Amino acid sequence: MPTTAPERPAERPGQRAGAARTSRSFALPRGTGRTAARIAALTVCQGALMVGLGLLITGPARGLWPMTVEDDVNEGFEHARTGTLTTLSFLGSEAGDTLTVIAVTVLACAGLILIPRLPMWRQAAFLAVAVSLQSLVFLVITESVDRHRPEVHRLDASPPTSSYTSGHTGAATAIYGGLAVLALSRLRGPWRRIVGGLLLLVPVLVAVARLYRGMHHPTDVVGGLANGSLSLLIVGRALFIDGTVTAPAGASPAPSVASAEASPGAPGPGRTAVIFNPTVTGEADCEALRGVLERHGHRAPVFIETTAEDPGTGQAAGALRGGARLVVVCGGDGTLRAAADALAGSGVPLAVVPCGTGNLLARNLGLPLSPTDALDAALRGTPHRIDLGRVEGDGLTATHFAAMSGAGLDAAIMEHTDDRAKSVLGWPAYVLAGVGTLRTPRMRLTVRLDDAPALHRTARMVLIGNVGTVQGGTTLLPAARPDDGLLDLLILDPRGVGGWLRALATLLRGGAKAPRPSAVDTVTAEDGDRSGVPVEFFTFRRAELTFDSTQSRELDGDPVTPGRRLTAEVRPGALTVLLPAGGA
Repeated sequence: MPTTAPERPAERPGQRAGAARTSRSFALPRGTGRTAARIAALTVCQGALMVGLGLLITGPARGLWPMTVEDDVNEGFEHARTGTLTTLSFLGSEAGDTLTVIAVTVLACAGLILIPRLPMWRQAAFLAVAVSLQSLVFLVITESVDRHRPEVHRLDASPPTSSYTSGHTGAATAIYGGLAVLALSRLRGPWRRIVGGLLLLVPVLVAVARLYRGMHHPTDVVGGLANGSLSLLIVGRALFIDGTVTAPAGASPAPSVASAEASPGAPGPGRTAVIFNPTVTGEADCEALRGVLERHGHRAPVFIETTAEDPGTGQAAGALRGGARLVVVCGGDGTLRAAADALAGSGVPLAVVPCGTGNLLARNLGLPLSPTDALDAALRGTPHRIDLGRVEGDGLTATHFAAMSGAGLDAAIMEHTDDRAKSVLGWPAYVLAGVGTLRTPRMRLTVRLDDAPALHRTARMVLIGNVGTVQGGTTLLPAARPDDGLLDLLILDPRGVGGWLRALATLLRGGAKAPRPSAVDTVTAEDGDRSGVPVEFFTFRRAELTFDSTQSRELDGDPVTPGRRLTAEVRPGALTVLLPAGGA
């Protein structure tokens, strides 16, 4: 349906250039004031809590365990001192020294702003504010709680501050803990957990070093760990979870009254979650999508990245737990499948934003293939319930698929398609990969559909579909509909050049003349002579496919563990999708 762009006032000479300069300025993001007030209020609570604990330790509780054994701990460290351990403790203590923490913070923030293709201002602010607030609360604590340092030989000069809390430990927790949070959320592959774990270990080593050097009681370093952790929690939640801070002013138009009325009941701040695959969705794409959402009244959407370890299921589940009323998924069919697996049966609407190579679900739902156009069309539409397929097999945990699943030739094509080729060529990369996999061996399989007797077939490929059309407008499953409460099965078994030509002709004309027995008609179809038929179509609610040998398998375009069995059943109306008029 054609749409009309919102009117804008006429531009004065030089206005466009001025707007471009504004987008590069350091204008504060919207919601900064509210977020700052929230952080300030929680920081006051943090300071009051830490001071209260300090007064309790030095007052009514000083005669209770574990305070009564703290001197023994400090004396134990003093007796265990060696030259090597003393050197190591010096290095550990220096990691939390004020100058070291300042240097690491400045370098980390500068790196986050200057090194990435697009500056990571929010992450830099997270580190800088967390470290600063920890230091501020530390100063309030030391002025409010007077505690003498341990009565042991101290290896460092004693600064004129209270022993409670450990400033070194608190500062180390804020900076290295903050870096660990960023590493765990941004890095990919096996190094993610290794780097994150090592960074989290640093504050613990600093705490032990301060005890070893006689500078603090055990409860002092525990207080430092708590102080730094609370600062990270407060700032991290405000900047990354609550969603109050949005794009800088001028980055996207504010929602008008008309656009807000076009989306009645639009979610409030933080109630719209945008799950995006960072390999196909850049920062500019996210800002464009943010603008579309805000024009439709969806304020302060929360953007959540997928990772190699979790391509969308965990993020969607987390959005549901957080009370999201709309989940927008930006990525390919694999990202959509992963998110749909978590959204199945929830009733929370999904807006499909195609950013991948195949985008089969978006094509079959009648959505535009431009991400912003697809999101705009979805938000102008209404909720529709579509089916999902639930599939499992040997070595394959039960999960859902939204478009297609299969084994044999199509799965081999997915396995042999290079990611770099997909990024450069798009879906034609599958065609190139298919040329090299046409000689995939024929398989023997047994097919059980619903309550019908078993079928025995040979095939090059089997394809289970919730939708029927693939790239290039080719229809592989002509009767497949995403909302008919059924799944469709294609068995492809061409023999020789003539068989491939017959199969191609059948598929190009949409299977109109191809026999398409349903599950209950299977017995009749099997009674005839089916030898040499290159294409067969079936419908079913539940299917069990058993192969005579291990076969390549795929779910929504993503290769999965090869195996000898696939069991698929339909889940009618399991997924709620926003669709424009005429979609699906």
